[in-house]
Amino acid sequence: MIEKNDITKLPLVLSGPILREMTPNQLTFWFATSESVSLELVLYPDSEEALPVDLQVLDKGHQRFCAATSLYFHLLVVDLNESLPTERWIGYDLLLIPEGSNERKNWQDWAPHLAYEGRELPGFVLTSSIRRVMHGSCRKPHHPSGDGLVRADSWLSSHEISEWPSVLIMSGDQIYTDDVSTPMLVAIHRLIRLLGFPSESFSEARLSNSQQLHDTEPLYADRQNLLPALNDDTSLGQVLFTGTRKPVFTSINAQNHLVSLAEILAMYLLVWSPACWQLIDMQMPQGLDKKGIDKKSFESEKQIIETFKQQLHRAQRVMAHLPCAMIFDDHDVTDDWNLTAAWEQAAYGHPFSKRIIGNALLGYFICQGWGNAPEHFTEEMITTTQEVLLKPGTHTHDELIDTLLRFPNWHYHWQTSPEIVVLDTRTHRWRSEKNLNKPSGLMDWEMLAELQQKLIGKDAVILVSPAPMFGVKLIEVIQRVFTWFGKPLMVDAENWMAHPGAANVLLNLFRHTKTPKHFVILSGDVHYSFVYSIEWRGQKSAADIWQITSSGIKNEFPKNLLEILDRANRWLYSPRSPLNWFTKRRRLRIIPHKPNPSSRGERLVNSAGIGLVEFNSDGSPHNVIQLNSDGKDIEFEIEEGEARWE
Repeated sequence: MIEKNDITKLPLVLSGPILREMTPNQLTFWFATSESVSLELVLYPDSEEALPVDLQVLDKGHQRFCAATSLYFHLLVVDLNESLPTERWIGYDLLLIPEGSNERKNWQDWAPHLAYEGRELPGFVLTSSIRRVMHGSCRKPHHPSGDGLVRADSWLSSHEISEWPSVLIMSGDQIYTDDVSTPMLVAIHRLIRLLGFPSESFSEARLSNSQQLHDTEPLYADRQNLLPALNDDTSLGQVLFTGTRKPVFTSINAQNHLVSLAEILAMYLLVWSPACWQLIDMQMPQGLDKKGIDKKSFESEKQIIETFKQQLHRAQRVMAHLPCAMIFDDHDVTDDWNLTAAWEQAAYGHPFSKRIIGNALLGYFICQGWGNAPEHFTEEMITTTQEVLLKPGTHTHDELIDTLLRFPNWHYHWQTSPEIVVLDTRTHRWRSEKNLNKPSGLMDWEMLAELQQKLIGKDAVILVSPAPMFGVKLIEVIQRVFTWFGKPLMVDAENWMAHPGAANVLLNLFRHTKTPKHFVILSGDVHYSFVYSIEWRGQKSAADIWQITSSGIKNEFPKNLLEILDRANRWLYSPRSPLNWFTKRRRLRIIPHKPNPSSRGERLVNSAGIGLVEFNSDGSPHNVIQLNSDGKDIEFEIEEGEARWE
């Protein structure tokens, strides 16, 4: 059992509140506390009297996990008897009553910065139809760029609520489990000790339990050597974590890959809220420099994270005001997650690597997936998860990981207008039957067929695909070349056109006469931003398709390399280039839309920030802006584009 700890110095709320799906009849809140609490909720529709929510309704909709001595995760799903108004400000006061106390703690007690200037409370706006969305992916704390969520906060604070987005869509890599700076890992371990996580036992690993990993042998900048050798004397760490250097993109840094469940959960707390940072520091542990850790690099990364954490209250405020739709991509779990069938065999064929992946997926479930679609998760899964959190490392822990790896419903939809359909492109892969080392399709035939049935009869849809469905052709060709040489892991050969079966089914879905007239595909993943419109060659009545990519929130592509690739792509795949006939997209007319301002005719924007899309009443986009973290916004020219046959 978890033993009680001294919690007198801990803030009551460790993370959140984060708004999840919000409708006139149902509200969803996620948050984390340092104590067990009961709840009260009072709503304040603009110009109306306060509406206290019935305590029985709150109790029925309140689920919680105890994850450590001083850590409780909460999901509150509130079913309302009367519909809330749309297009109006609705303030909320979430009151927390610690166990054994009668004192009610409101938001001013645990997050006085939460409300925007001129507002007495945090709040939200329910819209009858989607007019705007913010979206982005890839938020890495130690990247030297600014934070797109901070830019989102600036935008909200300077605009009337009638102009606010209906939703914030986070399309992957909300955390990086596989690319963690040493100062961040030091902070994670100090938070683990403070919150009192139970020890997790490991099997067939160098370390017997997580207490060793967190304290006596943390293996800073040396975790790639934790994994054993495969039967062919190839290091499993080499297969999973290296590759490993990527000549087209960046090199993977898996030296501080998160391993234990406690490390994963602590990471979420530290990237979403400033509360835990009040309790810990990132001072370099004594003797670390003697173990090969460069002190200058450590201090440089530490300074970047210091800036990141000083602005976290602004990221917290955004997520407390905009409904947040989330989905995983690879870095939420590990780089190249399920990229090939051979990768899957190596990763899941050893209990320790399977545990590492499973812990990340369990952390995703608790902190992201749980709030996306609570109805997908059974009472048995909730009960088993609580059992594992209290006593990690048991046979039950491994069984739960098996359940999560087989879980069929990570994808979901929100019944907005137009509807938001969020795709799981990681766990329903279409594996290559010819070669286990070839990239798997991002979704298998069954899931694509199910998606088509889901879309039939709809006029418009916002489709969330973590990886772009229509990407930069030159980069996709480079990925294909490396795949041909048997090295898909070296270039992240993950694109929808890399697998013939998945590509053909996807294109047929767009051509179906009963699927939506307007598709807006929102994506991330690639660390640059662009806008394509797509037309079918010779079919004027076919669907209107837009590929809108915004990446990253706090990450960027190597600048000089992207400029070369952007320019070469325009030269090699001009409208008249015969190279277009050697690709699977030759039936399509791809129109790259220019970003403005653009100094050299670029089509790709390389700047951390957040995307903003404004919609027409029919569900098509009429304005796309990249809100850069440096405040210099870039607007894409939607009305006109440079046509090219592909």
